[in-house]
Amino acid sequence: MPQSPGGTTDYTARLIGPRLGERMGQAVVVDNRPGAGSMLGIDLAAKATPDGYTLLLAATTLGIMPAMMKPILQQLPFDPVQDFAPITTLAIYPNLIVVHPSLQAASIKELIALAKAKPGALNFASGGAGTGTHLTAELFKSMAAIDIVHVPYKGGGPAMTALLGGQVQLYFGAIPSTLPFVKSGRLRALAVSSARRSAAAPDVPSMAESGLAGYDEVTWNGLLAPARTANAIQQRLYSETTAVLKTAFVREKFAAEGAEAGGLSPGAFAKLLLTETVKWAKVIREAGIKPE
Repeated sequence: MPQSPGGTTDYTARLIGPRLGERMGQAVVVDNRPGAGSMLGIDLAAKATPDGYTLLLAATTLGIMPAMMKPILQQLPFDPVQDFAPITTLAIYPNLIVVHPSLQAASIKELIALAKAKPGALNFASGGAGTGTHLTAELFKSMAAIDIVHVPYKGGGPAMTALLGGQVQLYFGAIPSTLPFVKSGRLRALAVSSARRSAAAPDVPSMAESGLAGYDEVTWNGLLAPARTANAIQQRLYSETTAVLKTAFVREKFAAEGAEAGGLSPGAFAKLLLTETVKWAKVIREAGIKPE
């Protein structure tokens, strides 16, 4: 687990781990190894013995990392595609596009119209340059052909505080962290970032419904093994993990967090990771994003 305790990916690990352990007849330990923007834990997993006993629980960051970190390091210590054997996705978390109530926009169409009428006048918060909250907004900027200003913060917490205080006007945040403020009236939700509505926020339209066809951006996390792990081990892990994901208990727990259970096949997950790597490299290049 290449992140600190807390947050959606760690929640996934602690929900799935014990139940996978029961099915495998093995203790599953969540070993948090944060550091270097998740690189420390990912590198440890990439170099682990490929015997099925050390696995990586990775998030969307894995697909972002090559384009963000290579300008600094010249070469990552691991290859996100070549050094791992994808097992399956675990959870899919749509984001909410939320604005401060003072912003005169009650829909995505109105937001885009306002941004086009006042180029550079609106701003959006993120949890830092190159994070998911930054890049999902950059993709929105590109597809909507608008000019809004990025204001990075040192994490999602400070970004949310700035939005609530009216220092910034827009934020693409995970449903668990944004929905309570929408329900209390302190923020206004314009859309969910996925192609269809979220069961956690059924009254909030999707991006497609809001007029931005083709925008479908979610945060995912998934289970991977080191490359060269035997196919039989990979298939056993896939079978047992997807059995856990299909249980009513796990699906209900994810739904309460605004997420959907994953379950992609290893091949489909590998394709997703490659697609994500190419997509985010293009977004980063076109937006001129520089690593901090």
